[in-house]
Amino acid sequence: MKPFLLSISLVLAVFSLFSQVTQSSDLFRTMKTQDSLLFEVGFNTCDISQFEKLLSENFEFYHDKSGITATKSDFIASIRDGLCKMDYKARRVLIENSMEVYPMEKDGVLYGAIQTGIHRFYEINEDKSQKLTSIAKFMHFWLLENGEWKLSRGYSYDHINPK
Repeated sequence: MKPFLLSISLVLAVFSLFSQVTQSSDLFRTMKTQDSLLFEVGFNTCDISQFEKLLSENFEFYHDKSGITATKSDFIASIRDGLCKMDYKARRVLIENSMEVYPMEKDGVLYGAIQTGIHRFYEINEDKSQKLTSIAKFMHFWLLENGEWKLSRGYSYDHINPK
């Protein structure tokens, strides 16, 4: 698994030298919107319909602590039966200015985008107290499928649990 993550890191380092889009670009704003729908609406409120809409039918998720989730349906079930049934509410926050977006093109035609960033996860209790539970890096591979952005691959790695 470590060689795989190292490969991804090297690819991203090369991309960062040449092709990251600016935060004011249409593609960056689109990816920021997709991120918000996925996490602000889907993850933070347990709105399963967002995952149904945003994930590709061929979705796969790789997590450095919990392993591989190989299908869209298994991932949605893990959200519905895990995250959404915990005894506290989970909240994800994207660390400001950590998001980067890299266009993927073939013959000059945009077909996808790589989105990277760092996010924090919090536990929110009934009394509204919050506790930071982890900080992690992520990489999402978004594909344009029939004119709609769909999350094809998700990678969540380098989790740090605060003491």
